[in-house]
Amino acid sequence: MTRVRLSAALAAMTCILAPAIGSAADDVETLRKELQELRRSYDERVRALETRIDQLEVAASAAESAVAAGVAAPPQQAAVPAPQAGAPAVRGASAFNPAISLVLGGNYTNTSQDPETYNLAGFIPSGGEVGPGERSFNLGESEITLAASVDPFFSAQLTAAITPEDEIEVEEAFFRATALPEGFTARGGRFFSGIGYLNEVHAHAWDFTDQPLVYQAFFGNQLAQDGLQVKWLAPTDLFIEFGVEAGNGQAFPGTRRNRNAVNGATLFGHVGGDIGDTASWRAGASWVDLRADERAYEDVDDGGNAVLNAFTGKSRTWGVDAVFKWIPADNTRQQLKVQGEYLRRKETGDLLFDAEGAALADAFHSEQSGWYVQSVWQFNPRWRAGARYDALDSGDPRIGLVESGTLPLEAFPTLLPADPDRLSLMLDWSPSEFSRLRAQYAWDDSRNAGERDRQFHLQYLFGIGAHSAHKY
Repeated sequence: MTRVRLSAALAAMTCILAPAIGSAADDVETLRKELQELRRSYDERVRALETRIDQLEVAASAAESAVAAGVAAPPQQAAVPAPQAGAPAVRGASAFNPAISLVLGGNYTNTSQDPETYNLAGFIPSGGEVGPGERSFNLGESEITLAASVDPFFSAQLTAAITPEDEIEVEEAFFRATALPEGFTARGGRFFSGIGYLNEVHAHAWDFTDQPLVYQAFFGNQLAQDGLQVKWLAPTDLFIEFGVEAGNGQAFPGTRRNRNAVNGATLFGHVGGDIGDTASWRAGASWVDLRADERAYEDVDDGGNAVLNAFTGKSRTWGVDAVFKWIPADNTRQQLKVQGEYLRRKETGDLLFDAEGAALADAFHSEQSGWYVQSVWQFNPRWRAGARYDALDSGDPRIGLVESGTLPLEAFPTLLPADPDRLSLMLDWSPSEFSRLRAQYAWDDSRNAGERDRQFHLQYLFGIGAHSAHKY
């Protein structure tokens, strides 16, 4: 009887404890899986951190080489170090968060001449001339940039500008190949061309409120490419860089053509280095080859009637640029920067007069040039003063319709020979690296009428977010 009772008790106890034992076993298995997942996640994070360290060491080495050559690392490399080919990508939600920056700009403008009548005497309008801008208070161009690594092989960047006219324009939208060998880099999409010195610099990083006259006349402010760019940085102590670009050539002075072939090509090279411990320099040369089909512009004939003319042909520009920077040996809080560029453009083709009326066409040839030189002195860590002089020479164009006697030269008032020039002075104060207030005064002699325009600007620039480093 006792055995029967003992057996019954054991059976009852087994029934009671069995679920608990099973539950405990499940809990142990669950905990074991969680531990394995934690170990796996920990290993991945360690590998990601090690990869990040390797990237930073490579970027630091490249930066040291660039500094030794007197140049700064390219902005995208400074903002997003290039990952090594085959390295594991950083995991987690943060891997999908791009670096975002916003630059707010605005100004107050006072001019002695009506900005609505602004023009560059002797030069076919590009449609992108900024001129002095509208009078009184204005919302300037605001710029939004998103940039991030895509994977171990590519990074990407988008820069959109919000114009004072409340329009959104895509300034740059490109991908960059980050794993190419032997000093090569490549990017594709829309980007500011690597020609010259100022062309790649965004508006908020200019030393003056506006671009030199030669950039406004030759490129409509800045030359952008929709295409592909390849650069090569030589593995030498002296900074040596070569680049080539190919695109659709739709930016002024070219036009978009209904062809599959490449319409815009550029070549450029730069070399730079140090002079002792207190100075550095960089010099370069560039060449631009574009084609234009019926590049139209508005003009008036010798009777004062509005006409629409158009140019079709080749537009080729070459130029040289140079930059010099000096820091006093006994005061590293001061800095002097001197820079200049010279550009020369030749256009050959046909000029169509009064496209919507008489539609007369004949040969056209022009050779024009322009240059600027400027200097900025940082006399205090937060204060800078600068001066710039820029000038243009429209040359004497050969117009077939005029040489044949079909039309008088006065039928092309925009193309009458002229020598526009301008002198600008500026003073700016930067409370921090994220803000700048600037005053600028200019004596502008670039109009057809030869009337001097006295221009005064007050400008503000404020940057927020993860902004990339600026070029040398």
